[in-house]
Amino acid sequence: MTLAPAAEEQVAWEASIDDELTTFFDRHQQRVNLHGLAYSRLWDAARRSTLHGKRIRPALVLNTYRAFGGTRESDAAAVAVSFELLHTAFLLHDDVIDGDTVRRGRDNLIGEFAADAQSGGMRDTRVMEWGRASAILAGDLLLHSAGARVARLDIAPACRNALIDLLEDSLFVTAAGELYDVAYATNVHTPVLSEVLTMTEWKTAHYSFQAPLRAGALLADAPQTALDALDEYGRCVGIAFQLRDDLLGVFGDEDETGKSLRSDLGGTKMTALLIHAMHTGEADELRSILGRPTIGDSEVKRARAVFERCGARSFVERMIAEQITRAQAVLGRHPLPGSLTDYLMVVADRAGRRVS
Repeated sequence: MTLAPAAEEQVAWEASIDDELTTFFDRHQQRVNLHGLAYSRLWDAARRSTLHGKRIRPALVLNTYRAFGGTRESDAAAVAVSFELLHTAFLLHDDVIDGDTVRRGRDNLIGEFAADAQSGGMRDTRVMEWGRASAILAGDLLLHSAGARVARLDIAPACRNALIDLLEDSLFVTAAGELYDVAYATNVHTPVLSEVLTMTEWKTAHYSFQAPLRAGALLADAPQTALDALDEYGRCVGIAFQLRDDLLGVFGDEDETGKSLRSDLGGTKMTALLIHAMHTGEADELRSILGRPTIGDSEVKRARAVFERCGARSFVERMIAEQITRAQAVLGRHPLPGSLTDYLMVVADRAGRRVS
């Protein structure tokens, strides 16, 4: 999902983000080498974990900043990279929580470290423990670095404090969403649809759309009315983005998504798709699929058929369309810079239609 409005602009902001990330990891590498081979490998793996991403959050920061007339590109790039580090940290921890060993079509940090340990002769029962512990530590390091980069910015104290608060709020809200995601998947609590949508907003919309948009606007000293409009827009697009992700977790192409189609079904993720299906006559059929110890290709095909027959897929598609319509309506009601309005119209459309 590309979020730049033009190819030449995409190249420009991608280059600035890649340069910032390279500088960040290179600077730490000098210290890392003093702490042994295992720690050096952990940082190498953390660096690789930031590669191949869509750079959605940095793009939102930079394009919003520029649209409001911001000119200090180095400050904007530093904030944009903070959101990319935050995102990578969340992914590392999310993989631990979900028990996943693959991300973006290749071994994630857990899978990589586990495979290396196994090839070195470690017993199977300890291999995953090593992989998970490594991912937790890498995520912790990146979380701290995301905040530290913003705290060191040489900008007006009020703006710097607002950005620090924004990053802290992103962590606070996302952790709440992740907690309820696990609670629903493990049957600690059985949710209704409105609770699942709230969890979706907390887990994805806030840190992926609302906060990056607000960060770029804050850094460029945009008016409060613009901040409010961007918050409302980001909430709608973020929910649509996650609902599309839920559909791709069942109906997507693994080569496109880089994600196993068995992950959400095997983990019984309580998505809007599943909630709707569980309130239809297909509930028993679906339970027989989700209740299996392993999910194979045949179970994926059966689950897809169930979601189609009971109308769950079309229900979620309608919800996505409604959220995108609301997001674009926000842009029509509020006077934002024309270039930003055009850009965010494209972002909303692509968020609703993405295939990866």
